[in-house]
Amino acid sequence: MDDQQPSGHEDEGEHEYEPGSGTLHVFGQQLKLCRLRAGMERSRLGSLTGYSASTIASFEQGRRIPPPKFIDTVDDVLDAGGVLKAGKEEVARAQYPAFFRDAARLEARAVALHVYATKAVPGLLQTEDYARAVFAMWRPLLDEETVDQRVAARLARQEVFSHVPLPTISFVVEEFVLRRPLGGRSVMRGQLEQVLMHGHRRNVEIQVMPIEREEHAGLEGPFTLIETGKGQRIAYVEAYKDSRLYTDRTSVREIEEQYGLLRAQALPPRESLAFVENLLGEA
Repeated sequence: MDDQQPSGHEDEGEHEYEPGSGTLHVFGQQLKLCRLRAGMERSRLGSLTGYSASTIASFEQGRRIPPPKFIDTVDDVLDAGGVLKAGKEEVARAQYPAFFRDAARLEARAVALHVYATKAVPGLLQTEDYARAVFAMWRPLLDEETVDQRVAARLARQEVFSHVPLPTISFVVEEFVLRRPLGGRSVMRGQLEQVLMHGHRRNVEIQVMPIEREEHAGLEGPFTLIETGKGQRIAYVEAYKDSRLYTDRTSVREIEEQYGLLRAQALPPRESLAFVENLLGEA
C-alpha cells in the first residue's frame, strides 16, 4: 500500500462499478462453467438456490452481485469443490466503488475505528431506510438495482460491531447531522433510535459536536481512523471524488491529533446519548 492511495468516499461520493467486467465477470464465468459441467439449467439451479433463472443469468453475466449465502449454497449444489467460495471475499468487495474497496477491506478487519462525520449519519450507524433515502437522493440518479446493492453493502459493513474480539469503535458526529431529517421525520426518528442503540454497546462511544462550540479542530472535513490487528494505523480522508488512504506516520499522526481534540471539544458520550434522546423527544 502506498503512503497515499487514491480512494473514495463510500458514504457521500460513490462511482458505479463496471458491470460485466473484473471480479464479477470472472466469478460469473466460473459460475456458468460449474453449472454447465453439472448439466444444470438456470431454472433448475435457481429453484435449488432460491433465485429466478433471470437472476442466475445476471450473476453469470456479471450484472448483479451474488450475496455470500448464495455463493456458499451454489458451490455445494454444483459440487464446485470450493472454487466459487474462494472468490466470495472479492465478490463482496465488488459491492463498493473501486476507490472504496481498500478502505472497506481494512474497516472490516479493524481492531479500532474512529469516525468523524460532518455530512450525514456515518454509514456504520445508518438504518436501512436512512441509507436508502441517502442513495435515492444521489445525483446523477442511481437506478433501483444500484440503490438496492448500495444499501445492502452499507448494512453488511455493520457486521464489524459484533466481530470477535470486539473492535473499539467511536464516533464524533456534528449536531446538525442529527437534526437534518433526511428521508423525512419518521425515517430520522428510526435513525436516532439506532444511534442510541449502538451508543449503548460496550465497545462503542458516540459523541455529539454541538453547533455552539467556539473552538473546533475538524474544519477540514470528515475522516476515519483505522487500526489493524497488526498495529498499522491508517487514515481515510474524505474529499469530493478524491478521497485517500494515508499510511505514512506523519499524516496519520496529524489526523489522530485532530480527532483527539475533537473528542475533547465534543459532548462526552453519556451527555451525547442524553442529547440524542432529547432530539427523539422533539421528533
